[in-house]
Amino acid sequence: MLDLNPGLMLFVLVVFFSLMYLLNTMLFQPLLKFMDERDETIAKDLKNAEEMADNSSDLNTKADTLLAEAKAEANAIREKATTEAKALAQSKIESKVKELEVNSAAFEAELEAEQKALKDALTAQLPTFKETLQSKLSGL
Repeated sequence: MLDLNPGLMLFVLVVFFSLMYLLNTMLFQPLLKFMDERDETIAKDLKNAEEMADNSSDLNTKADTLLAEAKAEANAIREKATTEAKALAQSKIESKVKELEVNSAAFEAELEAEQKALKDALTAQLPTFKETLQSKLSGL
């Protein structure tokens, strides 16, 4: 019936173990090594990505802080410039008001002098006017 051949069984066993050895050294171990290296690379890349995310969030926070400081500084500069411009305008207005007050006082003094001169001139010519008026009234 079934005849067992020990030589053939031994040969198949040797071929099987040599094939397992060759597959282990040429295929399985390099494949396992590649998979371990890939896992290490993935873990390292994830770690780097987390660090970069932390760094980017830190940089974003710093950038936001710098922008807030720049805006505050710009507002301070704008306020300072506005205050200085208002102060300059106010001083110009005050100097112009003083100048106009001086001009107005000088003009009033000149008008008073002219009014006095006119009154003196009219007072000096009053007798002449009286005589002319009386001569015209008597001629009527």
